Amino acid sequence: MKTMKENRQNGIAHKAGALTRGLLIGATLSFGAMAPAHTALAQGGGGMFAPVLNINGMVITQYELDQRMLFLTLLRFPGDIEQEALRGLTQDRLAQWEARRVGLKMTGDAIRAGMDEFAARANLTGEQFLEAIGQGGVSAETFRDFVASGLMWRDLVRAKFGEGVSISEVEIDRAIARGVGAPAAQLLLSEITLRIEGDSTDERALAAKLRGEIRSEEDFAKAAQQYSDSPTAARGGRLDWTPASRIPPDVVAAVIGLQPGKLSAPIATPEAIVLFQLRGIQDDPTAPPPDLEVEYAEYLFPNTPNALAEAEAIHNRVDFCTDLYAENKGTTASRVTLTKVPVSQIPADIAATLSQMDPGEYSADRVRGDMRVFLMLCSRSPANSGPVDRKAIADQLVSAELGQRAELWLEELRSEAIIVTQ
Repeated sequence: MKTMKENRQNGIAHKAGALTRGLLIGATLSFGAMAPAHTALAQGGGGMFAPVLNINGMVITQYELDQRMLFLTLLRFPGDIEQEALRGLTQDRLAQWEARRVGLKMTGDAIRAGMDEFAARANLTGEQFLEAIGQGGVSAETFRDFVASGLMWRDLVRAKFGEGVSISEVEIDRAIARGVGAPAAQLLLSEITLRIEGDSTDERALAAKLRGEIRSEEDFAKAAQQYSDSPTAARGGRLDWTPASRIPPDVVAAVIGLQPGKLSAPIATPEAIVLFQLRGIQDDPTAPPPDLEVEYAEYLFPNTPNALAEAEAIHNRVDFCTDLYAENKGTTASRVTLTKVPVSQIPADIAATLSQMDPGEYSADRVRGDMRVFLMLCSRSPANSGPVDRKAIADQLVSAELGQRAELWLEELRSEAIIVTQ
């Protein structure tokens, strides 16, 4: 039987774990995007308060790094925990440096409100949240600093870019086409998918470099052939015309306002960094209801030299996603996962692949560790949707645009900073 402590910690991990992408990766305006990491860590002794990095004269200690790692672990944050913790702390210091430069300070009331808001998203009070993370070894000061730095970065981004971002009614109409009852749109996109294995610093840097260098569809196609890990790489990353309803809202928001030929900001998922180029957009009044729910299956099988041939054999043996359970029979643990969620909740790289598939089709181009992923589309079906909230859509588009600008600014601050490994 689990103890009260275990239940509380599991509860916070379950509730807050579902928030990690929104709060720690994609929600630049809530608690900030992660900065690229300086990957070399301190070696040798020096104790728990030994410096790890010095950023513009501001030190990150081993204790802070350990605490951030514990915090992310409690939230079941994906990826390399050490590198993500260091990335977040690096952003904190860059935000503090910029805040000092412009004279921005966070009030105690604002920080407490931010802590309560973070806890409320896990259906906990601030005191309950502190108690839960405290049982996991995370101090209240660590949580407070995390929230304060995130709020500081949010205010810096709004102050620098907020007045320069406006969303037109046409942009809202286009965004509505992704899934809530207006005539749907079709998008013609190209993609470059940079698979992450451990630390994502190199992939983020390459994505930023490519975004700065690519000037045409030809440039994009050549870069996709050279760098992309997607199965579309052989054809220059080109995707077919795809209903916006089949594409994740964060991707739609990133490309819907672009002129043809322009690139989105890099979009991060737990497994990849993805760049999209908009090649065209057109109305699609004959499309099915755009607010869709997608069911897909992932089956892990050994990544041998004959894995792709084995995937084809698996596909020949199965008619439905549930047939994959028979493929898994005899193994010590289930390697089949069936997921049924709205398009908006599917990671961008997986959703981009699914958007090109009809039910019953599969892809076996992804690798996780020593296993190959057999990805199969089970079904698409209309999801119930409420009335269209144009203001909420406009707010999402503003947040997406600010997020893109913030990511580029953060890279600029990092490149200009003096970062010394201790």
